[in-house]
Amino acid sequence: MKTMYIYIMANKNDTVFYTGVTNDLVRRVYQHREKIYKGFTSQYNVTKLVYYEICEDPYNAISREKQIKAGSRADKLKLIKNFNPEFRDLYKQICGCEPN
Repeated sequence: MKTMYIYIMANKNDTVFYTGVTNDLVRRVYQHREKIYKGFTSQYNVTKLVYYEICEDPYNAISREKQIKAGSRADKLKLIKNFNPEFRDLYKQICGCEPN
């Protein structure tokens, strides 16, 4: 099985959220941060990784992504706050640029 990641990114003020799924979290977050592809995240300046989950099954990962996307903003806030109460940017942590 391939490791998959479900993630939530936010803009600087934590007012806009984007939920996605990928098999390479570091690469995908880098793409969002550098605005490599034009779209929602580049338009709304969504560059901060605030939440992620690891999943070993692509089908379950996609299902979980859909579940999170279908949830309310309050549901997403609760999920993020339980995982990352300070809304820190987790990118440096996952790329190995800073200690856990």
